[in-house]
Amino acid sequence: MNPMIIDANVQPHFRYNAEIRRYLPDSHRLRAIPDVERQWYQAPGGDYRQDLYGQHYPGSDPETVSRHLFDEAGVDYAILNPLTRGNIADYLLNSRICAAVNDWLLDRWLEPDTTGRYADRFLGTIRVNPEDPRGAVAEIERLAGHPKLVQVGVPMQSREPYGKPMFEPIWEAAAAHGLPVAVHINGGNGVDYAPTFAGHAHTYPGYAAFMPLNYFVHLATLIVEGVFGRLPDLRFVFADGGYDILTPLMWRLDTFWLSMRDQTPWVDRYPSEYLPGHVRFCSSAFDGAPEPGHTQRWMEFTGKSDLLMYGSSYPHWSASRPEAAAEGLDPVQRDKVLWRNASELYGLEAKERAQ
Repeated sequence: MNPMIIDANVQPHFRYNAEIRRYLPDSHRLRAIPDVERQWYQAPGGDYRQDLYGQHYPGSDPETVSRHLFDEAGVDYAILNPLTRGNIADYLLNSRICAAVNDWLLDRWLEPDTTGRYADRFLGTIRVNPEDPRGAVAEIERLAGHPKLVQVGVPMQSREPYGKPMFEPIWEAAAAHGLPVAVHINGGNGVDYAPTFAGHAHTYPGYAAFMPLNYFVHLATLIVEGVFGRLPDLRFVFADGGYDILTPLMWRLDTFWLSMRDQTPWVDRYPSEYLPGHVRFCSSAFDGAPEPGHTQRWMEFTGKSDLLMYGSSYPHWSASRPEAAAEGLDPVQRDKVLWRNASELYGLEAKERAQ
């Protein structure tokens, strides 16, 4: 018997760019909205797996996605985290877009009559606009009771770190409903700041290699500003990779905290000690030790085997299968990464299945 596999990072897409307008209120339906593919950096060869271009836009057809994930890759549950449109100057429009994405996700992917025999295997994300805290809280309250919506989603692009006080009402609402907050790089760009602290990278490789450092800025401020201390039930998922740089950055943060505790008296333990109760990462094809023989030991630094969840990043060009994410892991680490950590976070019952 094989244990189950949970894919904690799948991006479903609209069938065509204008499909989102069907879910917008009349007052916003004719507004200008960035194209979901309007991005500064394009991956070599296209953003999606080459074999997915054809009859349907990649990631837009539930039956096709189900066949690839459940039948071919052996996944038992898939956490859907749709992208929105980046940061738009009109924050009220941005909030309406998030609500439209949520309604589309329910209508097309999560309701029982839309995905046939796979209906109980898709779970979803409540997308909210963090630049509109009041609207974000209202959207969480509107949808938190839906049994198939298991987390709150926010873009990695933010004009302030997520540990700042203006965001805390959103995290309070998520924690009160037992919903983790998933942070993922977003789709079409609006008024985002530059993707690096020193400006714009010239190429996709520079952009992609640097991007995980933005996760650490959010993570560090959530710890140092005391958010995790005040909200013991808050969980954050950094859903687009970056776990391999966690250890040296946490070592650095621990060292600074130890020598400057007078500036953060509310942080009552080493910053790294907040990780197990508050933080998870999804795997990425870019992460990990370059040699599989080093993977087991590297996973034990900073307790990464308890923090990491398998995420395919389907349908992107860098999508990875479960066996790739588990390469080099020992049996205990493998179980944690492929299903156990996600099962505990999302409250999914473990189940055995025949080979």
